[in-house]
Amino acid sequence: MATLYRKYRPQTFKEAVGQNHIKITLQNEIGTGKIAHAYLFCGPRAVGKTTFARLMAKAVNCLNRKDGEFEPCDKCSSCLETMAGRSMDIVEIDAASHTGVDNVRENIIASARVTPAKYKYKVFIIDEVHMLSISAFNALLKLIEEPPAHIIFILCTTEIHKVPATIISRCERFDFRRISIEDTVKKLSYIIKEEGIKVEREILEAIARQAEGHLRDAESLLGQLVAIAGKEITRAEADLVIPRSDIAEIVRLTEFLAKKDASGAIALVNKLIDDGVDVEKFAGDFIEILRKILLSKINPNLGERLGLDVGESFEIKINDLKKNLETGYLILILEKFITAKFEMKNSFIIQLPVELAIAELCLEKSASAKAPVGSVSGGAPKSQPASSGLAAEKKSGSAEPAQFASASLPDQEQIMSRWSEVLAKIKKYNHSLSFILHQCLPRELSGNRLCLAFKYKFHKDRINEAKMKEIVQNVLLEVYGAQIIIEAVIDEKIEVEENGSTNGGTETSNPGIIPPTSADDSAPAENNDMMNNFLKTFGGKIIG
Repeated sequence: MATLYRKYRPQTFKEAVGQNHIKITLQNEIGTGKIAHAYLFCGPRAVGKTTFARLMAKAVNCLNRKDGEFEPCDKCSSCLETMAGRSMDIVEIDAASHTGVDNVRENIIASARVTPAKYKYKVFIIDEVHMLSISAFNALLKLIEEPPAHIIFILCTTEIHKVPATIISRCERFDFRRISIEDTVKKLSYIIKEEGIKVEREILEAIARQAEGHLRDAESLLGQLVAIAGKEITRAEADLVIPRSDIAEIVRLTEFLAKKDASGAIALVNKLIDDGVDVEKFAGDFIEILRKILLSKINPNLGERLGLDVGESFEIKINDLKKNLETGYLILILEKFITAKFEMKNSFIIQLPVELAIAELCLEKSASAKAPVGSVSGGAPKSQPASSGLAAEKKSGSAEPAQFASASLPDQEQIMSRWSEVLAKIKKYNHSLSFILHQCLPRELSGNRLCLAFKYKFHKDRINEAKMKEIVQNVLLEVYGAQIIIEAVIDEKIEVEENGSTNGGTETSNPGIIPPTSADDSAPAENNDMMNNFLKTFGGKIIG
């Protein structure tokens, strides 16, 4: 008994699903008689390259096809011989097993000199053409460039980058795409109708998603299900062959987040863990689905063109979700889960970053005001409470925003007493930032503004960078419980101790810094000053 993909291989262009951009062009060329001498079909496996090559070969030699028509009749001797694989004028060559130049000379070049045995064209279909050796390509090159009028070459490959540019330039190139879920389901629906098989559409969509655009794989999976279940395929039987789809769980998780149901969302994630689901991959798929929803909210065409293809059933559910998710909240969910996916690599409890993301999204009244300091190493925090304060200040035009008035601001003594705690927490997020703050001296606290004095302009400029300032202000909020804005100034009198601490500009000696040389030193004083500045900046010293 023939397998399903062989039994239902398209015999006409009408039966071929997908690849409409290629189908229309080939149909027009056949109908008008403007046949090229060489074609190059490239693209992923199992998307129809060999099928289209055979359809092309059958159509050009069909005896009953009239001018202006493109479909083979499937009744004449040429069509019947082609379908049976007995046509002397259609030569199929597997380049993977005929890689050498001798095979090209014997099977192609010598054969091309002979006119067709019975029909109009002699068609050479060379599959996996990229497997030919360089010498074989060179031998083929001249023939493809100037073939006899009765010869047509159709070269098929999954690795176009391995085909020499000289060959590509002499062919009419067609790039095949993966078959969409919709087109795959359409073909599977036709097969089950012909076979008298009962199966739910959602199972067919699951098969199509598992095939990932390879139609032959989808037909093979359907064949396995038929072998197991017979004429009626249930969901339980489908689960034996098709790996579990997590898209349904992604939809459920999104519904929980839309309703701010942290308990349901966390329970769902842990159930997935218990069921053996790769939660990191699940998070990646979740981000893909949310991206599709976001693109659809921006522009429906964007979601359709650039978003993940999930099938008709889930498209309906996703469209329903889209109505319940505001764009701002959707972006926040994406940011939280992107961070969570990154952190899972180093988490000793794999699902913990996802659980934290869910808790922050569902339990906090204002995620932007209460979210913790960003945890991506060396980067800015995702939530920006300090930025919110600055924005509010600019909007109100007052020196102190309303939210600062209600906060209990620390005094100068409290700032200094817990400054070491600030430095320790900063180090967790950015080591270089911690070093820079060791080189500064906290000065007066005026309202909610803390003045930080630096000896070097390099350090002042660095701390004024938006990302660095955000981390510092977030840590100050965490330590002192109040939103504090930092302002950096330069004070050249500050002396940096060897251990990284500072003093208030006293003239005491500093063992960590090389003292200035006397006037009788051989090196100019400015060179020594430059060396001193360099050592101070990077915390080094000269040994020996």
